[in-house]
Amino acid sequence: MTTPLEVETTKQLWDEALTRLLDLSTATLKRNAELEARVADLEVELSVWKQAQASVIDTVERDKKAHNAQVATLNRQIAALGLLRHQSPLILCVIDGDTNIFSPSLLAQGHHGGRQAAQELTKGIAEYLSQEEVQIFGRLSFWVTIFFNKRGLLHTLQSEGICTAEQFEAFISGLSQASPRFLLVDVGPGKEGANVKTKEYLQTYTRLPQTLRVFFGAGNDSGYTSTLTSLEKDEYLGKVVMLQGSDDVPEELQQLPMSVMQIEGLFMTQAPAFPVRRPGPIPLVGLHHNVTTHGGLISPQSETQSTASTTISRSTSNGSKSIDSSKIPPPCNEFYLMTCSKGANCKYSHDWHLTPEQLDTLSKNAKKAPCNYLKNGVECPHGDRCCWGHVCPSGARCFHLSKGKCWFKGEGMHPISGPQEI
Repeated sequence: MTTPLEVETTKQLWDEALTRLLDLSTATLKRNAELEARVADLEVELSVWKQAQASVIDTVERDKKAHNAQVATLNRQIAALGLLRHQSPLILCVIDGDTNIFSPSLLAQGHHGGRQAAQELTKGIAEYLSQEEVQIFGRLSFWVTIFFNKRGLLHTLQSEGICTAEQFEAFISGLSQASPRFLLVDVGPGKEGANVKTKEYLQTYTRLPQTLRVFFGAGNDSGYTSTLTSLEKDEYLGKVVMLQGSDDVPEELQQLPMSVMQIEGLFMTQAPAFPVRRPGPIPLVGLHHNVTTHGGLISPQSETQSTASTTISRSTSNGSKSIDSSKIPPPCNEFYLMTCSKGANCKYSHDWHLTPEQLDTLSKNAKKAPCNYLKNGVECPHGDRCCWGHVCPSGARCFHLSKGKCWFKGEGMHPISGPQEI
């Protein structure tokens, strides 16, 4: 028969056993949770390493393709040495100036900044070529061509407060004068002008046998992918070196087996977007000979002194819709015919898309308003480039001259042989 002491002893042993079992179970669960957390961390780390490995493999493959393309190009050049013995090899640089824009610090320096930009560009390309061990035969010929929409680019830079019109003009002058082989081409209005000409340049000059390298800058514009893909297909992409300006290079361009170089501080890393133009073209209806525009305003001609209104017709999805010009900013004459120094502060519009015929109409009517410089007895700094009238359209026969009411009040603005009508 079990005694009470034995019963108590047995109970104590079971309690201790259960306690140890509970402690062991708790420790096991805790350790299991720690291990699960560690496994999750390791899986994340493994995923990161896999991504890094994939990126490295992609880079190696791209570099390998670029190297093979360059080897193919070099072999073609060596094979053509006999034909090119009497020709200078070409190192070319073509830049879409609407998307690969020079840095604000250089633009703000005006003429000095333009010359400095030319030096930095030349130096960067020379250093790249020395490291690449390009095979040079004969005398090297280096050319730089920049396509840009001067008026649109200036408007963008002024709107963003990057530089003034005077600084921009001086920068362009300094860049162009840095070398006779620096060509700056104004493609005129329209966003795609520089793009189209740069593509044609790449297609044509990259295929020339005497062309060794083409340094190509187009910012973050992915519109060049088809052109570069075509060059890759024909084994000419090895000649092309992407001159990277923007940090935001489109993925389509990154995937191409193309060498890339970057010159620190030469171009904007984030280029400003061109302003969106109003739908057009916009016929300037009502700009007849009895009215003229002055800084965008419609004002009377010297002979009539009568106030006239005009209607601007803007194309819409439902056809042409007439709009009273007093309710929207009219086109700025100085912006479209010369250079407007007021920039974003101008009260007239810089956003119309005008056809050549409309620009011609604007020009003819502007000549019917007097130049403020000559009107106030000061020599006009623009000379023949001035869009405003330097002589009265009616000359010495002006009806309002005798009454002292003609707007052309400056000396010599009513010559005897002056124009009778514009």
